[in-house]
Amino acid sequence: MKKCMIIGCGGVASVAIHKCCQNSDVFEGIMIASRTKSKCDKLKEKLQPTTKTVIETAQVNADNVDELVALINSYKPDVVLNLALPYQDLTIMDACLATKTHYVDTANYEPLDTAKFEYKWQWAYRERFEKAGITALLGSGFDPGVTGVFSAYAIKHEFDEINYIDILDCNGGDHGYPFATNFNPEINIREVSAKGSYIENGKWVETEPMEIKRVYDFEGVGKKDMYLLHHEELESLALNIKGIKRIRFFMTFGQSYLTHLKCLENVGMTSIEPIMYEGRPIVPLQFLKAVLPDPASLGPRTVGKTNIGCIFRGKKDGKDKTYYLYNICDHQQCYREVGSQAISYTTGVPAMIGAMMVLTGKWNRAGVYNIEEFDPDPFMDALNKWGLPWQESFNPNLVD
Repeated sequence: MKKCMIIGCGGVASVAIHKCCQNSDVFEGIMIASRTKSKCDKLKEKLQPTTKTVIETAQVNADNVDELVALINSYKPDVVLNLALPYQDLTIMDACLATKTHYVDTANYEPLDTAKFEYKWQWAYRERFEKAGITALLGSGFDPGVTGVFSAYAIKHEFDEINYIDILDCNGGDHGYPFATNFNPEINIREVSAKGSYIENGKWVETEPMEIKRVYDFEGVGKKDMYLLHHEELESLALNIKGIKRIRFFMTFGQSYLTHLKCLENVGMTSIEPIMYEGRPIVPLQFLKAVLPDPASLGPRTVGKTNIGCIFRGKKDGKDKTYYLYNICDHQQCYREVGSQAISYTTGVPAMIGAMMVLTGKWNRAGVYNIEEFDPDPFMDALNKWGLPWQESFNPNLVD
């Protein structure tokens, strides 16, 4: 029996679990493990009558390696799919090493006390995973994730070398709130309020937060303001894709979101430094997360579409070439299918596919790898099959 343990039970995990249950020929058994077991039980109650996948649930503290090891040893999964918080990547990797279990995640490690995310902490595990004979697949969401698979596909099929990549992440959805985040508010706000950066000629170029703005006309969405952000896949793609001279990441934001965020920053609510309140320390950003709408609750009220993809420029047979790979996803279609909006959907579906690649042995190499280091073709086929069909253009508008 092929089994997967899924750690986490938030919006992304819910989508991945729905998709595992649709794919019961591969996922014969799953265990949903979270700090709050009642959430896991509720999802099991909803899904078990609809699937052949045998669903089990458990309570676990993902910060505690011993608890994780005990749970993995009792359930004996073939792969652990980490859909908890980025702060917990290393404890889960430690537990997978101790039990010699394959590991998959969607976002790289980020220390709790520093708003900085990079791959060095997880890449440091390479030799230990090789010696244990197990695979760690990093970044199997959409960005990072599908954007890496798109890049691997482009270099395999369309280019001899890729010189420029622009990753464009557009959410044209409207949830009706004056201010809310589409995924974990703590992670989202840390990401957006950090300095921007991009890679040019092998070096990081740093910008002020939201300093670089462009307007782009997205198919299915229309014209949107987008801003250059730091994003983790820039780091791995610059190493793994042949010929890179520059790679940038842009994300769209509406003016209401930016105005609210600026106000919150100005009064200190986005700080991750603890302050004393009524005799005990609290982190302002964690308090803000508690009062904002839960991203998992946005599904029924979010309308519109997302458009996420990569514009590539490079050379093929000595000639300049441009190529654009992207996916358009409809918030309401996602909600009708799995009860979540498209932001969770576009991350949860690739998480299931990444776990499937490892579980079926299609991607099976001892060590720690970013997603673009594997053959993209079976993943690209699975995107079309499991709800994120991709489109391509050979004459896209470029970002200046």
